[in-house]
Amino acid sequence: MRFVSTRTHGMIDYVAGIVIAASPWIFGFADGGSAQWIAVVVGLVLLASSLMTDYELGVVRVIPMPVHLGLDLVAGLLLAVSPWLFGFSGYVWLPHLILGAFEIMASLITRTTPDTSTLTSQA
Repeated sequence: MRFVSTRTHGMIDYVAGIVIAASPWIFGFADGGSAQWIAVVVGLVLLASSLMTDYELGVVRVIPMPVHLGLDLVAGLLLAVSPWLFGFSGYVWLPHLILGAFEIMASLITRTTPDTSTLTSQA
């Protein structure tokens, strides 16, 4: 069931991207290792894709919303399994799992088409 508007998703995108990228410092695992860099890179990729998505809060608007949601899903899956995939689960895993699950959920409950009347009036 997709009940979150693309406008709301856009607001969530920017906050989530910043939180994910900053999570190593927020949760105390900013030591230059793979746990830190995976979170930073995933967060920055999410921010970049948000800026380039064809929705109300996009700036360049070249990525269709369904593609954006697919990127969110893949990024969330990668983030959620990264502690075990890259071998740092003995050090830190909960922030990656929770933030990854949040991204997965957001990708599955957001509408796939933006409100075109809002897009036209802002373009």
